[in-house]
Amino acid sequence: MEMDHTPGLPGSYRGGMNTDENTEYAAEHAPRLNWTEHAPDVYKAMVRLDTAARQGLDPKLLELVKIRASQLNHCAFCLDMHTKDALAAGESVERIVQLGAWEESRHFYTEKELAAIELTEAITVLTDGFVPDEVYERAAKQFEEAELARLIAAITVINAWNRFGVTARMTPGHYQPGQHR
Repeated sequence: MEMDHTPGLPGSYRGGMNTDENTEYAAEHAPRLNWTEHAPDVYKAMVRLDTAARQGLDPKLLELVKIRASQLNHCAFCLDMHTKDALAAGESVERIVQLGAWEESRHFYTEKELAAIELTEAITVLTDGFVPDEVYERAAKQFEEAELARLIAAITVINAWNRFGVTARMTPGHYQPGQHR
């Protein structure tokens, strides 16, 4: 992916998009804070927690969970990262696109994936102040306890990453699959 550095289009993203060359995109916003530079110990701890949480989880399922949480949290940086990582892991564009409307597109996902996506929403959007029993029970039927514990940890971690991303206003569009944050 390339950044177009044409005058008048500072940092406009054009890589990988089927666009008219004359299209002018909005200017790329500047990050508010490079939190990883100013709190490297926190960043390193987050990376270790992320690594520990993902152990034993299916990589494609994990990316679906990360994408869904990032959609709910409006984290453009994490959406950029995890859609690219999902594609690199062999996930289909169609399933990624349908994820935002998964309740109407259930036939694109397995029962296990649906349980994980629903649990992701319940943990991410705590509007009732808790995860509903029926949501937890559906996930518990699909995952062994150790795997469920890792899934809950992974959902918690992506929510933390999202909060760093949206608060620091991390800029999407530059991530390449395989890069670390």
